[in-house]
Amino acid sequence: MTITPSPLVPDSPRHAWVFGGSGQIGERVLQRLLARGCEVTAWSRQPRAAQPGLQWRQGGLDEAGAVPEGVDAVFSCGPLDHFARWFQAQAGAPARVVAFGSTSVEVKADSADAGERDVARRLAEAETQLFASAAARGTAATVLRPTLVYGAGRDATLSVIAAMARRHGFFVLPRAAAGLRQPVHVEDLADAALLAWAAPATFQRAYAVGGGEVLGYGEMVARVLQALSPPARLHRVPTPLFAAALWLAHAAGRLRGLNAQALQRMRADLVFDLGPAQRDFGYAPRRFAPDARALGLAADAAPGMAPA
Repeated sequence: MTITPSPLVPDSPRHAWVFGGSGQIGERVLQRLLARGCEVTAWSRQPRAAQPGLQWRQGGLDEAGAVPEGVDAVFSCGPLDHFARWFQAQAGAPARVVAFGSTSVEVKADSADAGERDVARRLAEAETQLFASAAARGTAATVLRPTLVYGAGRDATLSVIAAMARRHGFFVLPRAAAGLRQPVHVEDLADAALLAWAAPATFQRAYAVGGGEVLGYGEMVARVLQALSPPARLHRVPTPLFAAALWLAHAAGRLRGLNAQALQRMRADLVFDLGPAQRDFGYAPRRFAPDARALGLAADAAPGMAPA
């Protein structure tokens, strides 16, 4: 079934369900929906206190049940594959779905690591499944693919770098880590979700949503270190030396998330075309200028190896 864009799309939903509302992106989506006067039902595995306009329900997708009538939007800010399976099993559906995926669907598709290839495969299958289910029942679906998220102090890359650098007063990076990056702030992703929701051109489409500035890996890390108080030092070392230290760290049971593929990606350019998002829903992300709060550190806090 083809979704025909309507020329009359409201600026925001009246009643939205939000999955992953306690996550770093989901929290910001909730804030924006509530600020627009939207009634929100959000899901969390931990009990949370209700507030005006916001009702929390405890549980995950398995406990969510069917979307009731009157809910005109569903936002998924958690794992896309789980959400796509849940959505496919729904008997009914809202008019609109906006779901977050990941640029890993492209980046890890040809990885030498079987686990990373599996991540890319599951993301690609989830997008296909979601769009097919949505089209079959007349729901307009949009998938947003972030890359290198920061801003809530809960990410697994830049905030980890900041915490390690604060602890040691310095950070170590291989000289070969020169790939280009587009770190994106969680606030810009939340804005993207609401902008895409109101834009008919986004129906049944997926978009890369990176940050507003492309910069080299070393410069990105340097800006993170400058955000600390006092700033931490950046040491660039020969890549073979870094790789040997990485091997020792793994042997000691540390830095499990940094594997050979992650080290190789530091050298690669992970840059995505934001043109379609800018054209279709006015996406305008900020430049990369992190502060201590965005990195999960107190602004007055005093002062490693890199995650990819």
